[in-house]
Amino acid sequence: MGFMQQLRQRWTDADTLVCVGLDPEPAKFPAHLQGDPDAVFAFCRAIVDATADLACAFKPQIAHFAALGAEDALQRLIAHIHDAHPGVPVILDAKRGDIGSTAGHYAREAFDRYGADAVTVNPYMGRDSAEPFLARADRGVVVLCRTSNPGAGELQDLEVDGIPLYQQVAARVATQWNANGNCLLVVGATWPRQLAEVRAIVGDMPFLVPGVGAQGGDAADVVRHAATADGTGLLVSSSRAILYASQGEDFAEAARAAATGLRDLINRHRPR
Repeated sequence: MGFMQQLRQRWTDADTLVCVGLDPEPAKFPAHLQGDPDAVFAFCRAIVDATADLACAFKPQIAHFAALGAEDALQRLIAHIHDAHPGVPVILDAKRGDIGSTAGHYAREAFDRYGADAVTVNPYMGRDSAEPFLARADRGVVVLCRTSNPGAGELQDLEVDGIPLYQQVAARVATQWNANGNCLLVVGATWPRQLAEVRAIVGDMPFLVPGVGAQGGDAADVVRHAATADGTGLLVSSSRAILYASQGEDFAEAARAAATGLRDLINRHRPR
């Protein structure tokens, strides 16, 4: 089953739009994991096992693992998700974007080495830099559009022929890049007006929406402005608010409670 089919099945069967981000920061781990040589894997596995039934997807951030020399932990973590929680897709948050031959290696890294079901990509270098990802019809390609960070507008709001660049990206991905029906867009929760604008441009294309919680985005606003008519179309991503809901030995239980709260908040505002 391809990424899009898995995602739609999770929306329906698990009744959740929550995407759990996996951004390990050992300094925030509970005391009993400090000094454990396999702490990164142990921490993330516990979070995954505690929240899998509440998640429409998991999103490990590759830099958090690579900076710690923990690529092996990332590989084992994705394998664990697939083995223990089949049907919950994994998005590798890598924001790749490079010339064709290098992009091909990045695609193989994400999909073949790590076994990710989808990957985030940067569209700035044009379609040829995304083509090795787009060609994998069974995998998701999550394209940066209007990101959640404060400086997003510096380039993304620049007008091209009178239309903001992020809207140009949205339209181009929807009409020219999505031949395999495997594209999604990243649109930040911190920009509710832009969420609505992009939704109007691309129809039912799914959005990965970061920025809820620690970055100040409001989950209810996200749903009101960007859910599709059937109440889906969104992966509302939360990382720190779930991962570090507690720094005690109850961290996994606290993560589950935080994920449950976010799922329930989102579901209260979804059209049914």
